[in-house]
Amino acid sequence: MASLTSNPMEEMMEEEEYQDSNNKNISSAGGYRRSWSNPGPEPDMNRPNTLRLCSASSSISLTTPASPGEQLVRNNKLESIKQWTISTYKCSRQSLYERLGKTSKTIDPELDEQIETLRDTQRKYANILRLAKTLSGHFFNMVQTQNSLGECFSDLAHKSPELQQEFLFNAEAQRNLTKNGQQLLASLNFFVSSVNTIVNKTMEDSLATVKMYETARIEYDAYRTDLEFYGSARDTEINQLRMAETQVRFNEKKTEFEKLRADVQIKLKFLDDNRVKVMAKQLLLFHTAMSHYFSGNQEALEESMKQFSAKVQLKNPPSSWIEQ
Repeated sequence: MASLTSNPMEEMMEEEEYQDSNNKNISSAGGYRRSWSNPGPEPDMNRPNTLRLCSASSSISLTTPASPGEQLVRNNKLESIKQWTISTYKCSRQSLYERLGKTSKTIDPELDEQIETLRDTQRKYANILRLAKTLSGHFFNMVQTQNSLGECFSDLAHKSPELQQEFLFNAEAQRNLTKNGQQLLASLNFFVSSVNTIVNKTMEDSLATVKMYETARIEYDAYRTDLEFYGSARDTEINQLRMAETQVRFNEKKTEFEKLRADVQIKLKFLDDNRVKVMAKQLLLFHTAMSHYFSGNQEALEESMKQFSAKVQLKNPPSSWIEQ
Protein backbone atom coordinates (compact mmCIF):
# COMPACT_ATOMS: atom_id res chain seq x y z
CA MET A 1 0.00 0.00 0.00
CA ALA A 2 1.11 3.56 -0.54
CA SER A 3 2.38 5.50 2.40
CA LEU A 4 -0.47 7.88 3.34
CA THR A 5 1.35 10.15 5.76
CA SER A 6 -0.89 13.13 5.00
CA ASN A 7 -4.21 13.73 3.26
CA PRO A 8 -4.18 16.93 1.18
CA MET A 9 -8.00 16.97 1.13
CA GLU A 10 -8.04 17.88 4.82
CA GLU A 11 -6.00 21.02 4.13
CA MET A 12 -8.41 22.11 1.36
CA MET A 13 -11.46 21.57 3.61
CA GLU A 14 -9.91 23.64 6.41
CA GLU A 15 -9.12 26.48 3.98
CA GLU A 16 -12.66 26.49 2.52
CA GLU A 17 -14.24 26.53 5.99
CA TYR A 18 -12.06 29.49 6.93
CA GLN A 19 -13.02 31.36 3.72
CA ASP A 20 -16.75 30.65 4.22
CA SER A 21 -16.65 31.93 7.79
CA ASN A 22 -15.05 35.20 6.61
CA ASN A 23 -17.68 35.66 3.89
CA LYS A 24 -20.50 35.08 6.42
CA ASN A 25 -19.05 37.63 8.81
CA ILE A 26 -18.74 40.20 6.05
CA SER A 27 -22.21 39.65 4.61
CA SER A 28 -23.87 39.72 8.05
CA ALA A 29 -22.43 43.17 8.75
CA GLY A 30 -24.49 44.70 5.95
CA GLY A 31 -24.15 48.35 4.94
CA TYR A 32 -25.95 51.74 4.79
CA ARG A 33 -27.16 53.69 1.80
CA ARG A 34 -29.45 56.60 1.18
CA SER A 35 -32.87 55.95 -0.33
CA TRP A 36 -33.79 58.22 -3.25
CA SER A 37 -36.64 56.10 -4.59
CA ASN A 38 -39.31 58.54 -3.32
CA PRO A 39 -38.61 62.11 -4.46
CA GLY A 40 -39.49 64.69 -1.85
CA PRO A 41 -38.04 67.49 0.10
CA GLU A 42 -34.34 67.62 0.78
CA PRO A 43 -33.65 65.32 3.77
CA ASP A 44 -32.59 66.89 7.01
CA MET A 45 -28.97 65.95 7.57
CA ASN A 46 -29.42 66.36 11.32
CA ARG A 47 -31.86 63.45 11.37
CA PRO A 48 -30.13 60.04 11.28
CA ASN A 49 -33.42 58.31 10.49
CA THR A 50 -33.15 59.33 6.85
CA LEU A 51 -30.50 56.60 6.41
CA ARG A 52 -31.69 53.03 6.45
CA LEU A 53 -30.01 49.66 6.68
CA CYS A 54 -29.15 48.13 3.37
CA SER A 55 -30.86 44.86 2.64
CA ALA A 56 -28.71 41.73 3.00
CA SER A 57 -29.82 40.76 -0.50
CA SER A 58 -27.79 43.52 -2.13
CA SER A 59 -26.53 42.72 -5.60
CA ILE A 60 -23.07 44.07 -4.72
CA SER A 61 -20.64 41.18 -4.15
CA LEU A 62 -18.84 41.46 -0.83
CA THR A 63 -16.54 38.49 -1.48
CA THR A 64 -12.90 39.45 -1.85
CA PRO A 65 -11.55 38.01 -5.10
CA ALA A 66 -8.70 35.57 -4.67
CA SER A 67 -5.27 36.88 -5.55
CA PRO A 68 -3.17 35.09 -8.21
CA GLY A 69 -0.94 33.71 -5.47
CA GLU A 70 -3.88 32.22 -3.54
CA GLN A 71 -5.31 30.77 -6.74
CA LEU A 72 -1.96 29.15 -7.52
CA VAL A 73 -1.78 27.63 -4.03
CA ARG A 74 -5.31 26.26 -4.42
CA ASN A 75 -4.49 24.78 -7.82
CA ASN A 76 -1.38 23.14 -6.38
CA LYS A 77 -3.43 21.61 -3.58
CA LEU A 78 -6.00 20.32 -6.04
CA GLU A 79 -3.23 18.76 -8.10
CA SER A 80 -1.76 17.23 -4.93
CA ILE A 81 -5.17 15.75 -4.06
CA LYS A 82 -5.46 14.33 -7.55
CA GLN A 83 -2.01 12.70 -7.49
CA TRP A 84 -2.53 11.34 -3.96
CA THR A 85 -5.89 9.81 -4.90
CA ILE A 86 -4.57 8.25 -8.10
CA SER A 87 -1.48 6.84 -6.40
CA THR A 88 -3.53 5.39 -3.54
CA TYR A 89 -5.97 3.74 -5.93
CA LYS A 90 -3.23 2.28 -8.10
CA CYS A 91 -1.30 0.87 -5.15
CA SER A 92 -4.43 -0.61 -3.58
CA ARG A 93 -5.35 -2.23 -6.87
CA GLN A 94 -1.82 -3.56 -7.41
CA SER A 95 -1.65 -5.02 -3.90
CA LEU A 96 -5.06 -6.69 -4.30
CA TYR A 97 -4.23 -8.14 -7.73
CA GLU A 98 -0.94 -9.52 -6.41
CA ARG A 99 -2.79 -11.36 -3.64
CA LEU A 100 -5.27 -12.74 -6.17
CA GLY A 101 -2.50 -13.74 -8.58
CA LYS A 102 -3.87 -11.54 -11.39
CA THR A 103 -0.69 -9.54 -11.96
CA SER A 104 3.06 -9.97 -11.68
CA LYS A 105 5.41 -8.23 -9.27
CA THR A 106 9.06 -7.32 -9.33
CA ILE A 107 11.12 -9.89 -7.44
CA ASP A 108 14.73 -9.72 -6.28
CA PRO A 109 15.29 -13.27 -4.96
CA GLU A 110 18.59 -12.52 -3.23
CA LEU A 111 17.37 -9.35 -1.51
CA ASP A 112 14.00 -10.87 -0.58
CA GLU A 113 15.80 -13.80 1.04
CA GLN A 114 18.01 -11.43 3.05
CA ILE A 115 14.95 -9.50 4.23
CA GLU A 116 13.16 -12.67 5.32
CA THR A 117 16.31 -13.83 7.11
CA LEU A 118 16.46 -10.51 8.96
CA ARG A 119 12.86 -10.82 10.13
CA ASP A 120 13.44 -14.39 11.29
CA THR A 121 16.63 -13.35 13.09
CA GLN A 122 14.82 -10.53 14.85
CA ARG A 123 12.15 -12.94 16.12
CA LYS A 124 14.78 -15.35 17.46
CA TYR A 125 16.84 -12.59 19.07
CA ALA A 126 13.68 -11.18 20.66
CA ASN A 127 13.10 -14.58 22.25
CA ILE A 128 16.70 -14.62 23.58
CA LEU A 129 16.12 -11.13 25.00
CA ARG A 130 12.91 -12.22 26.73
CA LEU A 131 14.55 -15.27 28.31
CA ALA A 132 17.66 -13.32 29.38
CA LYS A 133 15.47 -10.71 31.08
CA THR A 134 13.58 -13.47 32.90
CA LEU A 135 16.82 -15.08 34.04
CA SER A 136 18.18 -11.74 35.21
CA GLY A 137 15.03 -11.03 37.21
CA HIS A 138 15.03 -14.42 38.93
CA PHE A 139 18.73 -14.22 39.70
CA PHE A 140 18.36 -10.70 41.08
CA ASN A 141 15.78 -12.00 43.56
CA MET A 142 18.09 -14.86 44.56
CA VAL A 143 21.03 -12.52 45.20
CA GLN A 144 18.84 -10.22 47.27
CA THR A 145 17.67 -13.23 49.31
CA GLN A 146 21.26 -14.39 49.85
CA ASN A 147 22.25 -10.92 51.01
CA SER A 148 19.36 -10.78 53.51
CA LEU A 149 20.14 -14.30 54.72
CA GLY A 150 23.79 -13.37 55.30
CA GLU A 151 22.76 -10.34 57.38
CA CYS A 152 20.43 -12.59 59.43
CA PHE A 153 23.27 -15.08 60.12
CA SER A 154 25.60 -12.25 61.10
CA ASP A 155 23.06 -10.79 63.52
CA LEU A 156 22.38 -14.15 65.15
CA ALA A 157 26.11 -14.80 65.54
CA HIS A 158 26.30 -11.93 68.03
CA LYS A 159 23.18 -13.03 69.90
CA SER A 160 23.84 -16.77 70.06
CA PRO A 161 27.27 -17.44 71.58
CA GLU A 162 26.70 -21.19 71.53
CA LEU A 163 26.35 -21.11 67.69
CA GLN A 164 28.55 -18.13 66.92
CA GLN A 165 31.11 -19.97 64.78
CA GLU A 166 28.48 -21.75 62.72
CA PHE A 167 26.50 -18.54 62.08
CA LEU A 168 29.65 -16.59 61.18
CA PHE A 169 30.74 -19.33 58.78
CA ASN A 170 27.39 -19.26 56.96
CA ALA A 171 27.25 -15.47 57.02
CA GLU A 172 30.64 -15.29 55.31
CA ALA A 173 29.56 -17.86 52.73
CA GLN A 174 26.42 -15.88 51.88
CA ARG A 175 28.42 -12.66 51.57
CA ASN A 176 30.75 -14.32 49.07
CA LEU A 177 27.82 -15.71 47.11
CA THR A 178 26.22 -12.26 47.07
CA LYS A 179 29.40 -10.65 45.79
CA ASN A 180 29.82 -13.22 43.05
CA GLY A 181 26.12 -12.95 42.22
CA GLN A 182 26.45 -9.20 41.77
CA GLN A 183 29.26 -9.80 39.29
CA LEU A 184 27.09 -12.23 37.34
CA LEU A 185 24.16 -9.81 37.45
CA ALA A 186 26.41 -7.14 35.94
CA SER A 187 27.29 -9.44 33.05
CA LEU A 188 23.61 -10.31 32.52
CA ASN A 189 22.78 -6.62 32.54
CA PHE A 190 25.44 -5.96 29.90
CA PHE A 191 24.17 -8.85 27.77
CA VAL A 192 20.50 -7.82 27.99
CA SER A 193 21.28 -4.19 27.17
CA SER A 194 23.31 -5.09 24.08
CA VAL A 195 20.76 -7.57 22.71
CA ASN A 196 17.98 -5.06 23.34
CA THR A 197 19.86 -2.46 21.28
CA ILE A 198 20.32 -4.90 18.40
CA VAL A 199 16.69 -6.08 18.37
CA ASN A 200 14.75 -2.87 19.07
CA LYS A 201 17.01 -0.23 17.55
CA THR A 202 19.46 -1.54 14.95
CA MET A 203 17.23 -4.20 13.39
CA GLU A 204 14.11 -2.05 13.71
CA ASP A 205 15.80 0.80 11.85
CA SER A 206 16.74 -1.54 9.00
CA LEU A 207 13.20 -2.95 8.86
CA ALA A 208 11.78 0.59 8.63
CA THR A 209 13.86 1.10 5.48
CA VAL A 210 12.65 -2.28 4.21
CA LYS A 211 9.02 -1.16 4.62
CA MET A 212 9.72 1.99 2.60
CA TYR A 213 11.36 -0.17 -0.07
CA GLU A 214 8.36 -2.51 -0.23
CA THR A 215 5.97 0.43 -0.60
CA ALA A 216 8.11 1.88 -3.41
CA ARG A 217 8.11 -1.54 -5.11
CA ILE A 218 4.30 -1.65 -5.13
CA GLU A 219 4.10 1.86 -6.59
CA TYR A 220 6.69 0.98 -9.23
CA ASP A 221 4.81 -2.18 -10.24
CA ALA A 222 1.48 -0.32 -10.32
CA TYR A 223 2.74 2.21 -12.87
CA ARG A 224 4.59 -0.53 -14.77
CA THR A 225 1.33 -2.43 -15.15
CA ASP A 226 -0.45 0.68 -16.41
CA LEU A 227 2.37 1.35 -18.86
CA GLU A 228 2.06 -2.18 -20.25
CA PHE A 229 -1.71 -1.73 -20.56
CA TYR A 230 -1.47 1.51 -22.54
CA GLY A 231 1.30 -0.01 -24.68
CA SER A 232 -1.07 -2.74 -25.86
CA ALA A 233 -4.19 -0.52 -26.03
CA ARG A 234 -5.65 1.11 -29.14
CA ASP A 235 -3.54 3.84 -30.66
CA THR A 236 -5.79 6.82 -29.91
CA GLU A 237 -4.96 10.36 -28.91
CA ILE A 238 -6.31 9.89 -25.37
CA ASN A 239 -4.35 6.69 -24.85
CA GLN A 240 -1.19 8.30 -26.13
CA LEU A 241 -1.66 11.23 -23.72
CA ARG A 242 -2.29 8.90 -20.79
CA MET A 243 0.66 6.76 -21.75
CA ALA A 244 2.95 9.81 -21.76
CA GLU A 245 1.72 10.84 -18.29
CA THR A 246 2.14 7.30 -16.98
CA GLN A 247 5.66 7.12 -18.43
CA VAL A 248 6.70 10.23 -16.49
CA ARG A 249 5.31 8.86 -13.22
CA PHE A 250 6.83 5.45 -13.94
CA ASN A 251 10.30 6.96 -14.36
CA GLU A 252 9.93 8.80 -11.03
CA LYS A 253 8.85 5.65 -9.18
CA LYS A 254 11.60 3.62 -10.82
CA THR A 255 14.27 6.05 -9.60
CA GLU A 256 12.81 6.03 -6.07
CA PHE A 257 12.53 2.23 -6.06
CA GLU A 258 16.12 1.67 -7.20
CA LYS A 259 17.46 4.15 -4.62
CA LEU A 260 15.61 2.44 -1.76
CA ARG A 261 16.73 -0.99 -2.95
CA ALA A 262 20.36 0.16 -2.83
CA ASP A 263 19.78 1.63 0.66
CA VAL A 264 18.33 -1.66 1.91
CA GLN A 265 21.25 -3.66 0.53
CA ILE A 266 23.78 -1.37 2.25
CA LYS A 267 21.91 -1.37 5.57
CA LEU A 268 21.55 -5.13 5.62
CA LYS A 269 25.26 -5.59 4.98
CA PHE A 270 26.31 -3.20 7.76
CA LEU A 271 23.69 -4.66 10.11
CA ASP A 272 24.97 -8.20 9.57
CA ASP A 273 28.60 -7.19 10.17
CA ASN A 274 27.72 -5.24 13.31
CA ARG A 275 25.47 -8.01 14.65
CA VAL A 276 28.20 -10.64 14.32
CA LYS A 277 30.80 -8.43 15.99
CA VAL A 278 28.59 -7.43 18.93
CA MET A 279 27.08 -10.87 19.55
CA ALA A 280 30.48 -12.61 19.45
CA LYS A 281 31.61 -10.36 22.31
CA GLN A 282 28.37 -10.71 24.27
CA LEU A 283 28.15 -14.49 23.96
CA LEU A 284 31.74 -14.88 25.13
CA LEU A 285 31.02 -12.67 28.14
CA PHE A 286 27.83 -14.58 28.94
CA HIS A 287 29.57 -17.97 28.78
CA THR A 288 32.61 -16.83 30.77
CA ALA A 289 30.57 -15.21 33.54
CA MET A 290 28.20 -18.16 33.93
CA SER A 291 30.95 -20.80 33.97
CA HIS A 292 33.16 -18.85 36.42
CA TYR A 293 30.24 -18.15 38.76
CA PHE A 294 28.97 -21.72 39.02
CA SER A 295 32.51 -23.11 39.31
CA GLY A 296 33.19 -20.76 42.23
CA ASN A 297 36.14 -19.06 40.52
CA GLN A 298 35.70 -15.56 41.91
CA GLU A 299 39.03 -14.21 40.66
CA ALA A 300 38.38 -15.31 37.09
CA LEU A 301 34.87 -13.84 37.25
CA GLU A 302 36.18 -10.45 38.35
CA GLU A 303 38.87 -10.55 35.68
CA SER A 304 36.34 -11.26 32.95
CA MET A 305 34.20 -8.34 34.14
CA LYS A 306 37.21 -6.00 33.91
CA GLN A 307 38.00 -7.32 30.45
CA PHE A 308 34.54 -6.48 29.11
CA SER A 309 34.25 -3.24 31.12
CA ALA A 310 30.90 -4.24 32.60
CA LYS A 311 29.90 -2.18 35.61
CA VAL A 312 28.30 -3.84 38.62
CA GLN A 313 24.69 -2.91 39.41
CA LEU A 314 24.04 -3.44 43.11
CA LYS A 315 20.43 -2.64 43.97
CA ASN A 316 18.66 -1.80 40.71
CA PRO A 317 15.85 -4.05 39.49
CA PRO A 318 16.11 -5.57 36.00
CA SER A 319 13.69 -3.06 34.45
CA SER A 320 16.00 -0.14 35.22
CA TRP A 321 18.96 -2.01 33.73
CA ILE A 322 17.23 -2.33 30.37
CA GLU A 323 16.18 1.32 30.36
CA GLN A 324 19.81 2.32 30.72
